[in-house]
Amino acid sequence: MNDHPSKNPLSRRAVLGAGVAGLAALGGGHGIAQAQAGPIRIGSTLALTGPLSATALIHKIVGEIFIEQTNKKGGWLGRPLEWILKDDQSKPDLARTLYEQLVTVDKVDLLMGPYATPGILSAMGVAQRYGKVLVHHTFGIPSLAKYENSFPAWSLGADPGNTVPKSVFDALAAGPKPPKTVAVVTSKFPPIQFLSAGAREAIKKRGLTEVLFLEWDFGNRDFGPIANRVKDAKPDFVWVGSIGLDGNMLLDAMKKIDYVPPQHFYIYPSPAQLVTLPEAKNALSVTIFEEHPPFTNARGAAEFIALFHERGKAAKLPDVSVEVQAAASYTAWQILEAGVLATKSLDDKAIGAWLRANQVETLQGKLRFNGPGQYGDDLMRVKQVQGGQWKVVWPKEFAAPGATVQTN
Repeated sequence: MNDHPSKNPLSRRAVLGAGVAGLAALGGGHGIAQAQAGPIRIGSTLALTGPLSATALIHKIVGEIFIEQTNKKGGWLGRPLEWILKDDQSKPDLARTLYEQLVTVDKVDLLMGPYATPGILSAMGVAQRYGKVLVHHTFGIPSLAKYENSFPAWSLGADPGNTVPKSVFDALAAGPKPPKTVAVVTSKFPPIQFLSAGAREAIKKRGLTEVLFLEWDFGNRDFGPIANRVKDAKPDFVWVGSIGLDGNMLLDAMKKIDYVPPQHFYIYPSPAQLVTLPEAKNALSVTIFEEHPPFTNARGAAEFIALFHERGKAAKLPDVSVEVQAAASYTAWQILEAGVLATKSLDDKAIGAWLRANQVETLQGKLRFNGPGQYGDDLMRVKQVQGGQWKVVWPKEFAAPGATVQTN
């Protein structure tokens, strides 16, 4: 989708037509009159190009699915939805400019956050300036969420610098070969650097030995020197502060020097691209949703999974499973929907007040927004690539049937 209706697969005319038809089927001229008032316009950006585009494509597919599903059911408040989506090119400064345009030029009714922390922080500043609610799906540093009308779908909890590394090292401790030595290599991309700093503290607290620490600039594509340093350090476990395709490029560099890490973890990879890489065998990451019980028991999960498979294949995703990125994105739309329907309005102040005071049923379960930065509980689970699929391995009560931590 884009901001030019004539080029949009769900064009303004098509969206309105679907809404009018759906409302007419519900009966009465009142519904048709509401539809004729025009669609509810929701504005956002995504990194459709640039280093973050591989993952942002997942969020684009999810948004299109949600809009289509909603319009088939009659929209919100008797009006169809229209998504005004712009390409921020993975650039936070451009995201800020585009959100300004969405509010002042496009005059959208509501906002949805972009992908990744820096862009979300830029959008949050614009939302605060104009008093708009901003639901966001991938914000990684909760302490920076100072705006009370911003709401996270990325369920890290308020203190992920401690809780996320704890979950990862707890999972390793429960595995067959708990590590004694650790290499930490990380991008300087802010939320990645933040969690990697938390991992270094966890290493100290657990009495483990850090044998290597390296950083790279966001957008780096030369991972050969990093792979060589990791191999020379001979760690039991490699913590990779990755985002997007960083993990794929590092593993490719390791393959070229015949090195296989005994145990390895990747913070925010492009999940579809990493899981299909043979060298990613037994790679660990974090998640809020994977395609197995108990996650698939959530209301609406089966329908969403089927649609995502269909659209993912059409978009030629290397893996079409619904996982952490897709689930967080869908959750964000569910949060915004809950606020609109509960307040029966598009008033940002009313929507924000309701969300802070209530829980929302989502694909992840019930979420609350009454903690620091509107964060609730840390719902991050640890998953691993096993048999070419992501499977949750920790905590045990969320693990895929028969799945436990494995090592190379």
